[in-house]
Amino acid sequence: MRNMVENELSPQLQDQITRLQQLRAQLQMIVQQRQQVELRLREIDEALEELEKTDGKTPIFKSVGALLIKAKGKSEIQKELKSNKESLELRKTTLEKQEGRTSEKLNELQSKVQSALSLSQKGA
Repeated sequence: MRNMVENELSPQLQDQITRLQQLRAQLQMIVQQRQQVELRLREIDEALEELEKTDGKTPIFKSVGALLIKAKGKSEIQKELKSNKESLELRKTTLEKQEGRTSEKLNELQSKVQSALSLSQKGA
């Protein structure tokens, strides 16, 4: 059934539908990336909170690959975490902007495709 309908659609409309599918997939990827960044940010915030509760004598370890390595000190780890947090916040902002732009494009194209489809159905 779908192939029969697609054969009746203009090549331009078929291209728009393909582009619509690509934009949906792209938006989904961006959302997933943003969610991963948000998760990592929460983990960093939790780690920073826990670090605040420790004193200078408490041994602190950091994960490097499959290893846990003793850190030189609390301040070193805090600096590292804050630096990572800044990078991730920047990445999150970029992804949010990308998500907004992609969502706008998707909505515009979806409107165009829907109106073109309703016009082609009226003509049929």
